[in-house]
Amino acid sequence: MSQRKDGAKRASPRTRLAVTSMTALGVVFGDIGTSPLYAFRMCFSEHSGISPSPENVLGVMSLVFWTLTIIITVKYLLYILLADLNGEGGVLALMALSLNGKVPQQTGGFIVFLGLAGAALLYGDGMITPAISVLSAVEGLAVATPSFDRAVIPISLLVLVGLFSLQSRGTRTIGQLFGPIMLVWFLVISILGAVWIFSQPQVLMAVDPRHAVDFLFQNGWAGFLVLGFVFLVATGGEALYADLGHFGIKPIRYGWFCIAMPAILINYFGQAALILSRPEAASQSFYSMAPSWSLYPLVGLATLAAIIASQAVISGAFSLTYQAIRLGFLPRLPMKHYAEEAEGQVYVPIVNAVLLLSSCLLVIGFRSSESLAGAYGLAVSATMVITTILANVTFAKRWGWFLATLPSIGFLVLDSTFLAANLVKLEEGGWFPALIAILVFIVMSTWAMGRRLEEERLNPLEKSAGDLVETIRQTKPFRTPGTAVFLDSRGLGIPRTLSAYYEHTHALPEHIVLMTVVTDPIPRVPIEQRVTTLQISDDILRVNAHYGFMQTPNIPAVLKKLDDSLVEYISQEITFFVGRQTGHVTQAKGMSTWRKLLYAFMTRNAEEHIRHYHIPADRVLEIGVRYRL
Repeated sequence: MSQRKDGAKRASPRTRLAVTSMTALGVVFGDIGTSPLYAFRMCFSEHSGISPSPENVLGVMSLVFWTLTIIITVKYLLYILLADLNGEGGVLALMALSLNGKVPQQTGGFIVFLGLAGAALLYGDGMITPAISVLSAVEGLAVATPSFDRAVIPISLLVLVGLFSLQSRGTRTIGQLFGPIMLVWFLVISILGAVWIFSQPQVLMAVDPRHAVDFLFQNGWAGFLVLGFVFLVATGGEALYADLGHFGIKPIRYGWFCIAMPAILINYFGQAALILSRPEAASQSFYSMAPSWSLYPLVGLATLAAIIASQAVISGAFSLTYQAIRLGFLPRLPMKHYAEEAEGQVYVPIVNAVLLLSSCLLVIGFRSSESLAGAYGLAVSATMVITTILANVTFAKRWGWFLATLPSIGFLVLDSTFLAANLVKLEEGGWFPALIAILVFIVMSTWAMGRRLEEERLNPLEKSAGDLVETIRQTKPFRTPGTAVFLDSRGLGIPRTLSAYYEHTHALPEHIVLMTVVTDPIPRVPIEQRVTTLQISDDILRVNAHYGFMQTPNIPAVLKKLDDSLVEYISQEITFFVGRQTGHVTQAKGMSTWRKLLYAFMTRNAEEHIRHYHIPADRVLEIGVRYRL
């Protein structure tokens, strides 16, 4: 332990790494850590058509082992995590990284299409994960006492309602408990698996990949379909990458190699050993490993683990929404920030309500984790294909196309195989995440297209700064006392709100600030690079505030930090002028009419600027501008 100047002890790097790795257990590995509840037994369910014979058990276990090894360990832990954007991960961060500093909302093209598609698919995953995790955990009650079978659905719904109702309070305090709970979870599932491995040690032969190859060749089409269920063991892979910015590479790798991976593999080998000994237990292979006296405590622990797994996905959906808004792919939505210092950690009520409703409907509609597994995996497998492609583009700029493409081809073949196996599930429920992804993609792409079209329609109405200065010099308009801050979306020229104000009043404020918030395609902009200023004239100042897509813009805070020689911030003497653009839908070219109607609807329901930019509501004047969309 080192000591700071104030006398307080500072934890050593090893201690900090251990603590961070422990915290990561409850966030990063929540999803993949609860997959033993349902993944292995689904490979021998009636949906798979595979009998629990010794050869099939060893074959499936070999597939599980090598899927976790290749996809999670090699691809994500050793390869994809290297593609960070200033420490941030996730499909939108990877998209921005692939564009090499270009603004995604203004770029378009294949890279942006892939990024939006990957983000849209993750919303489908965010709806299914809470449903299947909670449902599979509560189903243990029916194993303990069959009379509880009818109570599984109501209890699952109550757990989901309770989980989503807590979201508005934030997860900071609860999050401190996640790591220790997941550590207990991993310890328990390791013990359960180890006991059965000792009774059937021949199950360890499954590490030989020939068992996997023989299984696929001997079972043909049925073996290929089982890949869709085997893939469920890796569905938490995207969370590893998405949470990179919260923890960093080292804690995630330590947490995986030292705790999560050994525990998960031991449990899967234990389930395989159980089925070798008792084939009739294949339908509930996880809970059947435990002695009868421990079933109720195990169900309770599994439910807590499922809640933690769901929490990670829900928080990820909030963070993904925030990134999409800041990058210009979604309208401003009402949201609550957990803390000023926790940038990007937000609560989005609309997203929370949609996820809750969808998860409850999935539980009611599918009624069992076995049926719901048919809908699970398609969204994640498609996202993994997209991640591999975007990572290849990124690494090609670092290492050259040859070195970057070699590993990508191998990963892409594996990802595409799993995607093809999951596509077969479309009729069994896979249509649900696909439908959600299509709807979200339409919304995101329509908003980006509408923003570009709006700028094209309004640009001719803009005036240059030189024209305004010349107008002031020639006409000498009446000057009202105080400072006026005109919000401008472009960062150059004269905002339409100022032009409209002058045309209607023939007067100008004594001091004018043209304020633009610029979202740079990086997660965070350092405070010393936050603000750029340009003195257009003695009484007109342009201020551009740069933020990353994980940061929260605050206009008053920016103005307060400016030197008094530029802007003297006196709250009662400053008026913020905010523009409200209203598009009149026409048959003009540029975008389909139905997209224009959708864009106009989203514009009307977007969050007000005063909330989004933390502007005091009692110091705002709003000026409306209508245009032909």
